Amino acid sequence: MATPAIRMFRRLEGLFCVYKPSGVHWKLVRDTIETNLLKGLNAAPSLPLPQEIRFLAHPDSDTEASKGLTLTAVSVPVLAKHPLVTGPEFQHIAVGVGHRLDAGSSGVLVVGVGNGNRALNDLYKTRVTRDYTLEGEFGTATDDFSHRGRVVERSTYGHITQDKLDRVLAMLQGANQKALLMYSNVDMRSQEAYEMAAQGLLGPEGKSQPILTGLRCIHFQPPNFTLEVQCLNETQKYLRKVVHEIGLELRSTAVCKGVRRTRDGLFTLQDALTHNHWTAADVMVAIRQYHSKKKKKKSHRRTEDPALLPPEDTTTASQQPETSDEAAAVGVK
Repeated sequence: MATPAIRMFRRLEGLFCVYKPSGVHWKLVRDTIETNLLKGLNAAPSLPLPQEIRFLAHPDSDTEASKGLTLTAVSVPVLAKHPLVTGPEFQHIAVGVGHRLDAGSSGVLVVGVGNGNRALNDLYKTRVTRDYTLEGEFGTATDDFSHRGRVVERSTYGHITQDKLDRVLAMLQGANQKALLMYSNVDMRSQEAYEMAAQGLLGPEGKSQPILTGLRCIHFQPPNFTLEVQCLNETQKYLRKVVHEIGLELRSTAVCKGVRRTRDGLFTLQDALTHNHWTAADVMVAIRQYHSKKKKKKSHRRTEDPALLPPEDTTTASQQPETSDEAAAVGVK
């Protein structure tokens, strides 16, 4: 018979996402979540202790001196099964993380519990894209491309305009689009390539170089600017280097002041649990919401795919009058 803690753990198995703050290592986030989940599981009510029959000595007041003690059958709890003897029911659970964030980055971090770790591996085999918000500052270059690094160069930035920045971003995006096609290993003149591009499935097979699928400026107030990036197979260090290279293309320098992930596949900032909600109850709710969101997306794809429609639904309205006209012509003859 499954205990309440085991039934709760089955509801905890799956995927959800949390918000990782900047300055915190992802391992600390994972360990904190595991500790909170273990507390919630072990706080679940336990089953009553099993009973066993024992023969206990019971003195008889009338014959205590002459005949000695008598044995009486008594039902007593099995103390060997008591939680104070066996310890907590759950002492370790498998908690894994998806595409990691370094200590200087923040944003959406996908987490898997139990069997959710297998779903986590399958998720990243589908070439999911991720969205980031990059905050940059012109006029400074550092050794690690971040504002915390050692300054190696300073430069002017008064000549930089948003039009010049947009042109550089368009050039970078065009170069990355060519790399995306090169790593996809699909003939661009085939029907398969057209269908994959229409469904947003065109991407590199397996491991590849980081690829930027989208890049635009959403805020420009020199020396500060903010970029919105969609990418594949990226690292946060690579994104900071992109900001540095943008500054070089504009005949200046730039450092990255912040990297924030706003989307990872189906997970967005609205789905991310903050530190106060890394509890078993909130995680179960988040996992249910992810499953319902995934089912809605699958049903939406089926309705949009014309290949899944019945044959009569794909018949155009223009073909029906022609059939009736042909029948009328045959009747006239």
